[in-house]
Amino acid sequence: MTSLIVGEGMQVTLFFSLTLDNGDVIDSNFDAKPATFVVGDGNLMPGFETSIFGLSVGAKASLTLPPEKAFGQPNPNNIQTVPRNSFTEEFELSVGLVVSFADAAGGEMPGVVAEIGEQEVKIDFNHPLSGKPITFDVEIVDVEPAITH
Repeated sequence: MTSLIVGEGMQVTLFFSLTLDNGDVIDSNFDAKPATFVVGDGNLMPGFETSIFGLSVGAKASLTLPPEKAFGQPNPNNIQTVPRNSFTEEFELSVGLVVSFADAAGGEMPGVVAEIGEQEVKIDFNHPLSGKPITFDVEIVDVEPAITH
């Protein structure tokens, strides 16, 4: 029996870790149970998905993805200026603080305080990992045809 490979229409079970250049592990399930997803279901970002295409059960890989294939490049349009008086006096602003804002659809949108001025506060809505290469370590546990309904 031939071993199935990761690709379109497949359900994949894997162990993974995401690591920054400095060695900081930002996510990993190697010490937990493996994750299962269907290729294209949105649970794994497309750049991570396509990087494991062609792997089969038992395969291990360490892949360094450029920012464009991982969390993207920072977009200057995602840095917004908010009036300082939008925050109450009790609110202790500090650079690096993550603040949650409501988006147009009523959902939550986190932003990071980038700069604090007398009248304005700059909030960075870029993904905190944008612009960073990510090392994606993976071990494929299972590959099978996805069950579609």
